[in-house]
Amino acid sequence: MTLPLTASEDLTTNPSSSAAPNTRDYTLILYGATSFVGQITARYLSEFLQAQPIDWAIAGRHKNKLEKLKQALMGKSAKGNDNAINNCADASAHKGDMTTPNLPNIIIANSEDDESLVAMCQQGQVIISTVGPYLEYGEPLIKACVQTGTDYVDLTGETIFIKDMMDNYQAEAQRSGARIVNSCGFDSIPSDLGVYFTQQQAKQRYDAPCSRIEMRVKSAKGGLSGGTIASMATIFAEASQDKARRQQLADPYLLNDDPQAPQVSQVTHSVPSYDETHECWLAPFIMDSINTRIVHRSNQLLHYAYGRDFKYDEAMWMPSGLKGRAMSYALTAGIGSFALAMSFTKSRELISEHILPKSGDGPSKKEQNEGHFDLRFFATTTKGQRINSKVTGNKDPGYGSTSRMLAQAALCLGQDTNKRDIKGGFWTPAAAMGDALTDRLCRYGVLNFSLIDDC
Repeated sequence: MTLPLTASEDLTTNPSSSAAPNTRDYTLILYGATSFVGQITARYLSEFLQAQPIDWAIAGRHKNKLEKLKQALMGKSAKGNDNAINNCADASAHKGDMTTPNLPNIIIANSEDDESLVAMCQQGQVIISTVGPYLEYGEPLIKACVQTGTDYVDLTGETIFIKDMMDNYQAEAQRSGARIVNSCGFDSIPSDLGVYFTQQQAKQRYDAPCSRIEMRVKSAKGGLSGGTIASMATIFAEASQDKARRQQLADPYLLNDDPQAPQVSQVTHSVPSYDETHECWLAPFIMDSINTRIVHRSNQLLHYAYGRDFKYDEAMWMPSGLKGRAMSYALTAGIGSFALAMSFTKSRELISEHILPKSGDGPSKKEQNEGHFDLRFFATTTKGQRINSKVTGNKDPGYGSTSRMLAQAALCLGQDTNKRDIKGGFWTPAAAMGDALTDRLCRYGVLNFSLIDDC
């Protein structure tokens, strides 16, 4: 038995109000293509789409930078790259002519020019946005997509941005048919689909959902880019200046727009603790504040398939013993000190200017390829039945894996979902694409989902 992939009853629209896919010039448009993660995503798409008859485009405000990127893609695509279809069950379908590049066209668009954004959106079936911080630059593109009935994916981890956009554009997106799917990178696909996959397995094994799931980061290796730091700084700045923002960030059901949203007390790991079951220390996971909100919204959109009393939390595993205890306290103190420093204008500017990576900087290609992550999900039904799973990725989580997740989410939304079933409105990856996206990510070697023993 699989979980439903239909919209909740309030997510209705008139399908005829959005342009039919075959009237658009491009299947995908990558906006912000010359950003750090945008370039990585463009390279991945140019490799992955080599033997596919898909028209796509790269977009941004600087024509010369876009042309330089296209030239780089031309050189890279001409070499061919079997890694783009690693672990692909139907890889033979993509090896017809690995030397023929599928190069994008170029579109000039600017987040400060609404007309250019509308013109861009009218040409694309799905827009991929890598332009952040989204609180500063994201709204004009969301607005343009909603106005033109254009599907959209991004990699934001800014919960208050998503909340603002839902409040401002949900009704119009439902009318126009625009499907808006935020957080399609490491924030929050591994968590969102990891819970979805685990719940599916529980339904098949026990004919009941899990009422509690604990996600633990067993291991992760990767770096942060200047863009990620800029987004974090924006969130801290907003929260430090506005009590209402701080209250929003603390609400586990922030993204649930159901008037009867659950009010179940959720576990948070803001301080170190000891996990007796697995005999290790726990430390806070910095992505918890976005991932948990996405998971709870998925539960709503899936008609509370996980149950209205569902509990979900995330934390990082540390070693046992004194070493693990010291590491947990050190990490907790580091996160707290960073958050405090980034909450004040002068210290935030000092740290951003002299210590942290600049916008456009990030992990090297070698670091991206050597990165990885391993997430564990420990689930329990109301009757005490247990099931455990893991989600793993073999690239740097923030960039090497995120670029692939983002690209595949866009392709899945445009090619594998029907607007009659997944209608206009604000969605999560699991609620909009569930099985289809899980299958895609496995098929093309982006992520792996599997059941495990209790370890």
